[in-house]
Amino acid sequence: MSPGTPSLATGGRTLRVSMLFALLTVLCALLSLRIGSFSITFHDMFTAFGNPDDFSSATMRAVLLDIRIPRILTALFVGGGLAVAGVVFQVLLRNVLADPYILGVSSGAAVGALTAIATGLSALFYLSQPLLAFATALLVVAAVYRIGLRGSGEGNSLLLTGVMIGAFLSAIILGMVSTMDRPVRSALFWLVGYLGNAGLGEMTVLIPGVLTLSILLFLFSPRMNILGLGTEAAAHLGLSVRRLQATLYIAASLLTALVVSVAGAIGFIGLLVPHVVRTMFGPDHRLLVPVSFFLGASFLIISDLIARTLLAPNELPVGAVTAALGAPLFIYLLRRKA
Repeated sequence: MSPGTPSLATGGRTLRVSMLFALLTVLCALLSLRIGSFSITFHDMFTAFGNPDDFSSATMRAVLLDIRIPRILTALFVGGGLAVAGVVFQVLLRNVLADPYILGVSSGAAVGALTAIATGLSALFYLSQPLLAFATALLVVAAVYRIGLRGSGEGNSLLLTGVMIGAFLSAIILGMVSTMDRPVRSALFWLVGYLGNAGLGEMTVLIPGVLTLSILLFLFSPRMNILGLGTEAAAHLGLSVRRLQATLYIAASLLTALVVSVAGAIGFIGLLVPHVVRTMFGPDHRLLVPVSFFLGASFLIISDLIARTLLAPNELPVGAVTAALGAPLFIYLLRRKA
């Protein structure tokens, strides 16, 4: 199933639409900042930093700086990064039903994260879980690339290799969870996707990493349009197909590994968001990449707001919310398209 042929989008239209969806992201972030088990009005937000000696102001500052702002920033860049990675994998595999996790990257990250939890390293060093998750995800990226893309240069080979390696790693994950005792709940939350552990330490890696990779992939969007025509047509138009495939695969996989190492395996964003944007604006990747970033960010911010307020004071894994919201919407879009 091909993503289709590119339509033309002017620079002005791309900027206008992107700014509109960036505004949507800001509004979602403000809403998430305002709502929670501890109610904070916008007036309170401004006054909280003006009264350093007031106890209630100190409490509000702690809630904003230590909990809500890190979670919102995490949701913004994780959601945006997953959506951009989804756009890239869909054109790379020429399949609009592809998503960032289909190549086994999330399973690789999960093995590293569970290793940190099971061995107690995550309790000794708070960055050990994302670091190990990122390292094992990179190993999977290298393995899938070496076996799949270098084997034939075709997306189907890459896809099948990723699915098989992902299935093998899923068996390892099941075995690890089955033998864990105390940290099982933490592990399961992470496997589904969880933003409750978001902190400023993770932000120093997540934000520059996602921004850099997303901007890089946006710069490749004109060549993604050509690649969407098919590998033979792209080669006839002078595109170095194999080199472009390798570059896109490595960049999108690094992006996926980075966000999964911080937030866990949050599903449906990389699958659903590019599909919605493509339905609204067509398949031009110069528009698809930035709009998908902002829509993915908005979707995850709202999903996390629901996750932490729906059953307050209890909290749901945000991945459960994205699946509950995303699956019916995606089925509706498929039925409507049919």
